[in-house]
Amino acid sequence: MKSRRPARGRLLGSLGGLVLASTLALGAVPAGAAAPPKQWTPEDPPLTTPWTEQVGPDNALPEYPRPQLKRKRWKNLNGEWRYAGGATPPDRHGRLDERVLVPYPVESGLSGVQRHDDHMLYQREFEVPRSWRGDELLLHFGAVDQQATVWVNGRRVGSHQGGFTSFTLDVSDALRPGKRQRVTVAATDTNEESSYPVGKQSNQPGGIFYTGSSGIWQTVWLEPVSDAHLSELNITPRLDSRIFRLEPEVRGSEAARVETVVSHENGETVSRTSTEAGATVEAPVPEPRLWSPDDPYLYDLTVRLLDASGRELDRVDSYAGMRSIGLTTDSQGRQRMALNGEILFQQGMLDQGFWPDGLHTPPTDEAMRHDITRAKRMGFNMLRKHIKVAPKRWYHWADRMGMLVWQDMPSLSAGVGGTNGPPDEQARANFEAETEAVVDQLDSVTSLVTWVPFNEGWGEFDTARVTREIEQRDPDRLVDASSGVNCCNSLPDTGAGDIYDDHTYVGPGTPTATADRAAVDGEYGGLGLVEQGHLWPGEPHAYEMTDNGSELTERYDRLSEDLIGAIERNGISAAVYTQVSDVENEVNGLMTYDRKVTKPDVDSIRESNRAIIDAGTPRATRAPGRVGSRGAARPAPRVR
Repeated sequence: MKSRRPARGRLLGSLGGLVLASTLALGAVPAGAAAPPKQWTPEDPPLTTPWTEQVGPDNALPEYPRPQLKRKRWKNLNGEWRYAGGATPPDRHGRLDERVLVPYPVESGLSGVQRHDDHMLYQREFEVPRSWRGDELLLHFGAVDQQATVWVNGRRVGSHQGGFTSFTLDVSDALRPGKRQRVTVAATDTNEESSYPVGKQSNQPGGIFYTGSSGIWQTVWLEPVSDAHLSELNITPRLDSRIFRLEPEVRGSEAARVETVVSHENGETVSRTSTEAGATVEAPVPEPRLWSPDDPYLYDLTVRLLDASGRELDRVDSYAGMRSIGLTTDSQGRQRMALNGEILFQQGMLDQGFWPDGLHTPPTDEAMRHDITRAKRMGFNMLRKHIKVAPKRWYHWADRMGMLVWQDMPSLSAGVGGTNGPPDEQARANFEAETEAVVDQLDSVTSLVTWVPFNEGWGEFDTARVTREIEQRDPDRLVDASSGVNCCNSLPDTGAGDIYDDHTYVGPGTPTATADRAAVDGEYGGLGLVEQGHLWPGEPHAYEMTDNGSELTERYDRLSEDLIGAIERNGISAAVYTQVSDVENEVNGLMTYDRKVTKPDVDSIRESNRAIIDAGTPRATRAPGRVGSRGAARPAPRVR
């Protein structure tokens, strides 16, 4: 990799309401002696992507990171930070002699560190624009893995735990006179040795487990707001009543009204609603244009917070699509997954969300969009985000491009849970707190239609209860209680949730839909192909190897024929092929890990996928009865 020219150089929420007592025991962190001039330089990752060379301190994920709650005034703090790290907490009186590129995890080549540190210390200065003075100042973190404590100008402003969820701190009281301010972040991450959800991160990567992503790994940014402001919108499309339901979360006591304007993409106003602050908003959408993979139409939303005199206190821009998701009864009395009240077969891929240069962090916004674009071109209409949470802009592109999303909860270590015995009390508490936060964080995403709390028994416990709690927290989506309940270390099937989920390699599996639950092939495939020059160091492996792209294409076509037979016989609603791309030593992706080669013939894969979707999508699928919510009497569709 070539070097790049670097640039010149009150806690609002925390996971589950927990406040972390820092293991680093850092109070005010002084600057120490002046560090020698130093600049960030990238390390050479084992593989580069087409976007690796585009990344540098001046353009490290510069886009606004939260598209469904967007303000015009903001400041991105991504870029070069001072850094120190190691197996023990860095000396708080020492110098931070290294440089790291935020928000890339320290194990990644793009970070400039490319090693795992259990303990990490970050620091940088920032300036507050003159026009922001008098406003409250919010400091946002997209994600820090696993525990974080934050100081501004030596004053501790808050803490957070959980590596996959965002948090916001009000740093107003910590600001000092003048322009220059200093932010310091201490993080601790021990991967699977901790009691926190880790997904597929491992201290000893290999097989289906991968290099960890420690420390700051999503965008850090600042926003000025008034004392009264909006912190969440919580948007739910209600197709049955033709409204967008919003439950705005308002901070501060000055607000009196919430004004919501729904508009078409061309700016034409659809509806304008004024609601008392703190009340639920029901914004009408008469004659709605429905969101679907074939027509991912989105409405623009503008939400304003007003005081009693009508003065604007806050304004955010957002968007949403009008759609429903649920179960409906087919002609044979079986439950089938339905979008907008009609059966639609969901043909998807397993999406691990890893990158060879950025690991958990996509190198650029275009890289995020690329994977969804490629999946669409191959005829897939769904991606299962596998036991990790993506940056919010990834979901934004899924919304914009029409890609249905199944969202896995980040799992505890695969060494606990399921038939291995329940996780300890602290691990269970951490998992449930993170699960609650993930649901709250993503509940406005139009494309997200299914929650997956457990995968193959990893960290699994109290399956039925955890599923019920997700259903209660979000009654407007489906829940796949235990993906791969038939295999591995999963607990016995409890009958919980909306879906029975089979994992069979190479498969496909043949589960049967019943009058109570839909049936899906939650994982199948895993056909491998080695592409020399595009391999991660180590022995490549897959569930079944092929010799070339033509053979891979032919095998995919044969699996598709078998899947079509199972759909027609058993009423299967969805299937998830493994997987989008190679990941480290797994070579069963339809793309190489570096995203430079698509292995099979794209046109042939698209043809196979179109045949699968057609086989599972009856021509006349609208069930009789009224459109209802969870628990609506059959034969009405159960729409969420």
